[in-house]
Amino acid sequence: MTAQACCDENKKLLTRRGVLGRGLAAGAAGALAGLVGEGLSTRLAYAAEGYTGDTLVVLSLRGGFDGLSAIAPIGDPDYYKARPTIALPKSQAIGGNSMFGLHPGLAPLLPMWKNGSLAAVHAVGQPNPTRSHFAAMEEMERAAAGTSLRSGWLDRMLGLTGATGPLAAVAMGNAMPARLFGGAFSDVSMASVDGFTLAGESANRPMAASLRKMYATAPGLLAGPALAADAALTATTGVRATAYAPANGAAYPATPLGNALEDVARLIKAKVGLAAAAVDSGDWDMHEGLGTAVKGQRMYDNLLETSTALAAFAADLGPAGMASVTVVTVSEFGRRVAENASRGVDHGHGNAMLLMGGGVRGGTVYGTWPGLAAGALVAGDLAATTDYRAVIGEILQKRCGFGSLAEVFPEVTPASFGLAAARS
Repeated sequence: MTAQACCDENKKLLTRRGVLGRGLAAGAAGALAGLVGEGLSTRLAYAAEGYTGDTLVVLSLRGGFDGLSAIAPIGDPDYYKARPTIALPKSQAIGGNSMFGLHPGLAPLLPMWKNGSLAAVHAVGQPNPTRSHFAAMEEMERAAAGTSLRSGWLDRMLGLTGATGPLAAVAMGNAMPARLFGGAFSDVSMASVDGFTLAGESANRPMAASLRKMYATAPGLLAGPALAADAALTATTGVRATAYAPANGAAYPATPLGNALEDVARLIKAKVGLAAAAVDSGDWDMHEGLGTAVKGQRMYDNLLETSTALAAFAADLGPAGMASVTVVTVSEFGRRVAENASRGVDHGHGNAMLLMGGGVRGGTVYGTWPGLAAGALVAGDLAATTDYRAVIGEILQKRCGFGSLAEVFPEVTPASFGLAAARS
């Protein structure tokens, strides 16, 4: 796919998001509550009282994350042959080992790499790869290749937790299509915790009370979304009542991702029973000007912004809070191995995932490395040796307490890397 074609598809994707993002699952909830935010979306799901697993935070890096830059295969000589101007020099790699090196843009996360709470898995991918953003995102979030399932995998996960409360699923922002939580569980949209108010509500205009009265005797299918929005507004009132101050000196960047992760941490610490959060952050589609590994270059700056927000999130929760949290990054596809004439990289396949949390056995890169020699590539791409669902599957079993994955990821065997310790 050419850079121009990619840009055209992204424009179409944004248009689709504008149509889908607010109400596919939430119905009237998104229309009634104040919604702002662009380029980032967060979905949250609140667990039933019986759920005792980790809070799962899924960070989707939209646009096609270049795992070969972030977790660079510095020990593979073919990496430098394929990327003569944008490869990460061995001398600039941080962390890692003789085969892999972390990009210096990930420096804020280096302490977690060293203390073993941050890990990576390389050469991951989808079973039916495509170079289309829209199609790849849809398959990544449906996560049921070869089946007739049309729900999102986080919705199916929530079904196993038994989440039934008014905040069973919440979306912050309106950029992400409602796929991860698409299904039987309704979700409510909010741009932020503090901004989640009913439009027009005031002492002289009791909109919420009027809403309840209006739908009190309406049929369930009609009243459900409106009353669910009202219940969610009531449930978040206590959280909004107190101004939030991050703990432990955590300094979130003033970015959409930083703001979203701060709100996720706020809800975790408010003990509202948060089971899952999905944060959506974009601008990884680097067909040109990916840059060298120094400040002011596109990949460096994007990685630094992302890692700064994640480091603030971990600091805010502290070791005790992170002991029950697992963060997983996903992206719809990786990038081609060879750089292009614009010193960028086009759509590819094999990619890297990051995992962070108190139960993660970090400080290492998991997975089977296929190598970057010409004969090892798949149509110019890094071969995917691990299904991304298998990685998440190991987390679901070890950290979320699921015995079987059949209802979440049909016909997928969880990875057995030992990348996470089982909850006691």
